[in-house]
Amino acid sequence: MNAFSPRPAAPAPLLIESSVVEGLPAEGALLLRMSGTLDAHGAHAWSQELRGHLEQADRAGLRPVLDMAHVQLGGAAVLRTLSETTRVRAGRPDLIIVRARPGVREAVHLARLDGVQLYATLDEAVRELARAAAKVEELPAWRSPMADPLRPSYQDLHQEVRALRARVRTAPVIGMAQGVLMARYALPETGGAFRVLRETSQRFNVPLRVLASAVVVARPPDGAIWFPGRRPLPVPPLRILARTDRDPRYRGQMIDAVLREALAIAHAPAGHVLSVDPAVNALALEARHGGTDPYLDHLGRGRGDGTAEAVARTRGRRVSMPDVATDALLSEDSRRALLASGALALQCVPVLSSAGCCAGLITVHWPQAGQRPTSTRAEALGLLAADTAAWLAWYHRTVLLDALEHLHRRLTRRP
Repeated sequence: MNAFSPRPAAPAPLLIESSVVEGLPAEGALLLRMSGTLDAHGAHAWSQELRGHLEQADRAGLRPVLDMAHVQLGGAAVLRTLSETTRVRAGRPDLIIVRARPGVREAVHLARLDGVQLYATLDEAVRELARAAAKVEELPAWRSPMADPLRPSYQDLHQEVRALRARVRTAPVIGMAQGVLMARYALPETGGAFRVLRETSQRFNVPLRVLASAVVVARPPDGAIWFPGRRPLPVPPLRILARTDRDPRYRGQMIDAVLREALAIAHAPAGHVLSVDPAVNALALEARHGGTDPYLDHLGRGRGDGTAEAVARTRGRRVSMPDVATDALLSEDSRRALLASGALALQCVPVLSSAGCCAGLITVHWPQAGQRPTSTRAEALGLLAADTAAWLAWYHRTVLLDALEHLHRRLTRRP
């Protein structure tokens, strides 16, 4: 052997970097970016680390997504590890793999591993999961959508239209926040402001729209610390937390729990939760279940006047409409949108802050006229709204302010 021949390069250490992203239907994703070399020797250690991340995703109610674009080697070691890891996840959301190299992708595809779905990109995974959420044809977990392309359906296009409308509605608030950050921190271009907003949003699992709105409405920082003297606040004793294992730091989890609880209390098949965006004083959809889109599209286009939500928000008390077709409080546009959605009766409960301001609305509706909660159930809905208000106050004063402090530190380049 030549004494001067270089030694073979040591395998690059295998790393898993996790981050939270939005965009999946009704949930977020825990994106696990892998890099390095996976061989038979390191497969066991990787399996243990991957399980830890998957358990974190399950606790947070997030969909696990494994980005394998930068993983070298693999083969049988990958298959054994994935098979072992996913076997213990029966009943949990499937592990989504994106951007796997051709050899790994084909091996997983042929092995037909239960609990694994393969996609070329994260965007493709979002589209396919949206298709499943819309209850159109769903592919078996082992089949690769790359090998089984589906023609775009009406539901797909409608879902994309709704997503585009949501982006259009949130774009002004995000643009306002970018302008505030550029002026406040002397940033040279909007891209830098957006990158910090996005990184902070992912780090603290705060929706980008919510974070941007907070940047706009919060008083400007006056020093190295944005909110000096702030102390950690305990989570309020919420009845809803005693009945679920949701983490109060995760906004999506909590609002989903609120909606499910409201539907169970009212014995209603459909409903939605809206919040009030303080930056633009407009309603924003937070969660929905059942029903169809016309009324939500009606609300989303900013046509809030003449709706049950507008009345409940203005009056600061619940609004019951047992017969949508004849209720005098509704505008004709709102009535038509509700009837087109199949809602013939509804009840809307405002979520009021301690100062009496409306922070959100919980609406449940039924496909039969004459429906309304009993007095006991109406009282329970009121208690749920009070719980939601207490949680929102804690969330804004804890999680959201933590995110703003982090953003301030990043932009002032402090450790």
